[in-house]
Amino acid sequence: MIESDKRVFNDRRRQPTPGLSQYIFRGRRKAFRRRFDQQQGGYVDRYSAGLFFPLILIAVLNVSDSLFTMMILDNGGEEVNPIVCCIMEVFGDRFWVWKFIITSFGLILLCLHSRIGRVKAFYAIVATSFIYVLVLLYQIHVISQL
Repeated sequence: MIESDKRVFNDRRRQPTPGLSQYIFRGRRKAFRRRFDQQQGGYVDRYSAGLFFPLILIAVLNVSDSLFTMMILDNGGEEVNPIVCCIMEVFGDRFWVWKFIITSFGLILLCLHSRIGRVKAFYAIVATSFIYVLVLLYQIHVISQL
């Protein structure tokens, strides 16, 4: 028997890399090389710039939504979203801080899971940004009518 045949290799892929790990800041995996891995999905170490733009867009639209909501309320309008209305009753004018924190947490989760499963979270991110744009257009219309 040849000496190299006696070696036992440890499979480094025995356990998948978790979503939050040491490799987020110093890892190199940007995509999956094998077709099977691409179809199955999983976590990567670095995310694409194409994902970065919609995430930042949603964060900016979230802040803009809060500002437009405060403008509408200052001019005699009322909040129609019951969840945001309850948050506004509890936190007053600082509701936008909590809204931003909750939205940012959701965006981080969507980013981490953007390559998992058959339905990519990227589509949810794009759909969310589209819905936010529609909400802001409606708010601009309401402000112009005040």
